[in-house]
Parts: sequence; C-alpha cells; structure tokens
Amino acid sequence: MHHSRGKSKNSKTAQAPKQKISYEKKLDPAITEYAVRALNWLRKAAFLMSAPKLSICVEDTGYEIAFAGRSNAGKSSAINALTNQKQLARASKKPGRTQMINFFSLGNPNQRLVDLPGYGYAAVPEAMKIVWQKELENYLIHRKSLQGLVLLMDIRHPLQHFDVMMLEWAYSRKLFVHVLLTKSDKMNRGPANKALLDVKQQLKKMKLDFSIQLFSSLNKQGLEELASVMGGRLNFTLEQAAEFDLALIPEAEADRLEDTLDNDESEGFEVEELETEASEQAPKPD
Repeated sequence: MHHSRGKSKNSKTAQAPKQKISYEKKLDPAITEYAVRALNWLRKAAFLMSAPKLSICVEDTGYEIAFAGRSNAGKSSAINALTNQKQLARASKKPGRTQMINFFSLGNPNQRLVDLPGYGYAAVPEAMKIVWQKELENYLIHRKSLQGLVLLMDIRHPLQHFDVMMLEWAYSRKLFVHVLLTKSDKMNRGPANKALLDVKQQLKKMKLDFSIQLFSSLNKQGLEELASVMGGRLNFTLEQAAEFDLALIPEAEADRLEDTLDNDESEGFEVEELETEASEQAPKPD
C-alpha cells in the first residue's frame, strides 16, 4: 500500500523565502532629530577672533568646546566639514599653520567652537614651540567656559605619545573628551572598525572612559554623531533650534571636501611635555 508523504516541517521552512535580517542599530527618533538640528545649528558658525594668548581671548562666559590634536590630524578639515564651510578654519598642506587660539560663534557669542594650535608644530623655532605650549596650557587650565575637548587622531596613527599625555591630563582635570579617529576613509570598513575597537580597548586598559567615534571629513562620515555630542556639551536645545529658521541654513554640499591636511610626509613631529602639576598627577597606563 502506497502512503503519500507530505512535506516535512523542515523542508517547508527550507523552501520558504528567506527574509533579510537587519542587525543595524535603530536610533531613537528624538536623538536623530537632535543630531540633525545640532548639525544645522553648527552651520551657523562664524569667525569671532584669533588670540595669541589667553589674556586677550573672548570673554570667558557661556560655553565652548575646543578641537585639539596633532598638526596633521585633519583638525581644520574636520571643522570645515562640520560647519559646511570650506574656509572657516584655514586648512593647509603644511601642518602647524594654526598658531593662535581661534574662536567661532554659533549663532550667539555665548556658544563657541575653538580651534587650538596643533601640537607637533612643524618646522618652527624651538622658542616658538615653548610659547605656544605655554599658552595652550594656560587655556586648558584656566578657561572656565571650556566644556570639553574634541581630540583628533589619524586613524592610521592613533594614541601617539602626546595624544596619550593629553588624554591623561584631561582625565586628571576631570575634563570631558570626545575622540575622533579621523581619515577613516583611508581604510576599508572592516579595518576601520577594528582600529576603533582597538583604541577603545586601549583607553579602557588605561582607565580613560572617553567617548570615541570614526570620522572622515572627505566622505562626511560621523558628522551627525559629532554634532550631537557637541550640542550636548554646548547646551544646545531643540527650543533654541526653533529660534531661527532651519530652512535658511544650506544643506551640506554634495561634492567631496579636499582633505588638505593629509600630508603623510609630516608624521612624527613631537613637542615638549606639558609641565603642570596636573600632568604629574595623571593616571599612568597599565
């Protein structure tokens, strides 16, 4: 006697159309809206002044966050990409061009972005290095409106000697730091994510609990994430965003920014250590 066999449950499952499973992290809509509005707000950046020393800086009131990093980390390019203004922070193929503390207002003078001199100062006299070092130290120690640092590192050369010193010093001063691994476009996605994970693990080993992300001014990777972090530190609110017409702010340009600070021949510059009591008290790597 012939018995017909129905298809087993397993065979039916095998023949069923496969559904693509997405493992992509879904963002909170409120956070996404805040990031977009913060990025639009940052496009209002306008030059305020440059100061060679702390004593003649903008009045020390309100909120400001400073960009710091080695001379060839792509600091000016990052600021230009974030604000969608190609010439806001002057970029140069010769690292070390930023020689003063540069202030930019963000819709009002009490919310500011600051571009600090790059450490590693390329091809300058020793006496000038010492002067810049002292003024940078004075700014970081005495500036009351400073809400934190965005510390930039080339993803191919992270955690150089002075980077680690700056991180440890900031930790000892209880100063907020957000790390940008710049020029992530120089690596494929897999190696870039591995580099990010490696730096996170090294920071954890050094007991430095700072936020960190990938960033590329060339393909504009990480702009919203950075804008969200900066907005939070600078007391930007959605209510403030309603005070001006977002429709009047131009969208980010579609063309690719020229990463003018990418000069691989400029690797390896060093500068004297910050000679402060805070740096001596900073935690040492394990």
